[in-house]
Amino acid sequence: MKDLVLYIHGKGGSAAESAHYRPLFPGCAVAGLDYRTFTPWETGAEIRDAVQRLKERYESITLIANSIGAFFSMHAGIDTMIRRAYFISPVVDMERLILARMAREGVTEAELQAKGVIPSASGEALSWAYLSYVRANPVRWQTPTEILCGRQDDLIPFEAVASFAEAHGAKLTVMETGGHWFHTAEQMRFLDGWIRDSLCP
Repeated sequence: MKDLVLYIHGKGGSAAESAHYRPLFPGCAVAGLDYRTFTPWETGAEIRDAVQRLKERYESITLIANSIGAFFSMHAGIDTMIRRAYFISPVVDMERLILARMAREGVTEAELQAKGVIPSASGEALSWAYLSYVRANPVRWQTPTEILCGRQDDLIPFEAVASFAEAHGAKLTVMETGGHWFHTAEQMRFLDGWIRDSLCP
């Protein structure tokens, strides 16, 4: 096969989730990537290295990225190597997400800068290096992109996704009853229909 669909999972996911997309792209090879790091600079490098290797084997690569997987992909510098992208509930405003977590934890920027890393009740440590990287490296993304989000997403505000889509010329599809995690039978049927509709000439 000359074309590849590469799946980048979200938090707690795995490359095995890529199997769901094989029936939707019958003429393509479909593979997932299990990244081993969890910062945009490290995971972005992992994704970039993988895509560079895959470009040697395939004529074109289509990206499907879920949640934080989309965030990491946008920090991988791969947009010129990707023919098309599908983002599912993408994390498009990480700074806003981090600041919201800091507010919930009662952590100020001065405290985070002084300590560098602060444990949080959620189990995910707050990191000054992470916040600083996000601020210093705004997303640059040029690949033609389809975005799917749920109107009831309680992690990424709809307004942030809509603003990102408009700024980057992406086509936005909204499931009114969908949340952040697309996983129920109804949600997956909607997701599948979204992809099939995008493939119709």
